Amino acid sequence: MTVGHYESNLDGAGVRVGIVQARFNATVGNGLLSSCLAELARLGVMNEDILHVTVPGALEVPLALQKMAATNQFDALIALGAVIRGETYHFELVSNESGAGITRVGLDSGIPIANGILTTENDEQAEVRMQEKGADAARVAVEMANLALALEELAEATEDIDYDA
Repeated sequence: MTVGHYESNLDGAGVRVGIVQARFNATVGNGLLSSCLAELARLGVMNEDILHVTVPGALEVPLALQKMAATNQFDALIALGAVIRGETYHFELVSNESGAGITRVGLDSGIPIANGILTTENDEQAEVRMQEKGADAARVAVEMANLALALEELAEATEDIDYDA
């Protein structure tokens, strides 16, 4: 028996990407965005295939992603931001609800979403991680967009098979 295998594809040529960035913790958010955009360019995603929007904070990210997904203009979406622990329960609420909302939008829309929202104990941890996390979100978005497109093509090819012949 031969097992089929799909090779990961990080070619961003023609991939349309929407980015939603939370403005809260702006220094970290801008660092995430900078490294994300640099990596998207390195992967071949053209500037004209990228739309970047900002929202007040991490709790607003899922709604913006949902609205972007509804346009059917994107192959992948990216969520960027930082939730940094404070002295109250608010950190857990924002982290959990933002993450759950992002996951739900991806599953409901069928559009891959790279969750690049950092959740850290302090500013220093966020600053250390922002460059790699932004670049990682770009790679995840492109890889998953290509996988989703390949699986859609597979589904379409399967629909064309006449099993009664």
